[in-house]
Amino acid sequence: MFRNQYDTDVTTWSPAGRLFQVEYAMEAVKQGSAAVGLRSSSHAVLAAVNKAASELASHQRKVFRADDHVGVAIAGLTADGRVLSRFLRNECINHSFVYESPLPVGRLVVQLADKAQVCTQRSWKRPYGVGLLVAGLDESGAHLYYNCPSGNYFEYQAFAIGSRSQAAKTFLERRYEAYDGYTREELIKDALFAIKETLQGEKLTSQLCTVAIVGVGEAFHVIDQKTIQEYIDAMEVSSEGGAEEETAAAPPSGEAQEGGDGPAEPAPMDI
Repeated sequence: MFRNQYDTDVTTWSPAGRLFQVEYAMEAVKQGSAAVGLRSSSHAVLAAVNKAASELASHQRKVFRADDHVGVAIAGLTADGRVLSRFLRNECINHSFVYESPLPVGRLVVQLADKAQVCTQRSWKRPYGVGLLVAGLDESGAHLYYNCPSGNYFEYQAFAIGSRSQAAKTFLERRYEAYDGYTREELIKDALFAIKETLQGEKLTSQLCTVAIVGVGEAFHVIDQKTIQEYIDAMEVSSEGGAEEETAAAPPSGEAQEGGDGPAEPAPMDI
């Protein structure tokens, strides 16, 4: 059986300059359940797909609270995600105890990235096979970060990770420029629309997704399923109404154009 001699530990570089174990960890993120994050100037929303391993099992949690002002959504290995979310929670508690103020989101993300990168520099460790969307609110406003298993981190206006996340990214790329002025309800609706894009035709219900929000005057919390179902029902009604309006506006096939008794005669040609 073929064996790659360059993927036995994380500090072995291939001749092409690649670290295969880091790439394996990033592939685990791509195969995990989809997670979506987006932010406005005052709020940040996280949404994740609830996928069970089998019909007889319950789904695993994908959204975790780190503090009143920050939370995470994960895609990839859930066990690694729980370890890192507990690390974030401890960092927030320690900072609050020492400085009596919430830990800034950017500093928390840097600490998380440093912890992830250590696992790419020690031969007896392995990279965390999970990607995290970190959403929070601090004195500088709402923030959304993506932390990669490689130790890189990036700030986004809106982003999606996990299985079939490209469809959600395409949806978000068409609308992200207006997100700064979005209200709380509009952010939640767009998060649900993005999650729906990753389901590939499967009907979206409140059982299939988890949505959490943090904002001005609102601590990080998971929105209850009844409220989420109300948003989904309102989305379906609005989409059906839009489809009916388009059908009514389209002229029937074969109907003559307004102001004409029949097909127009061809214009005479200049000879």
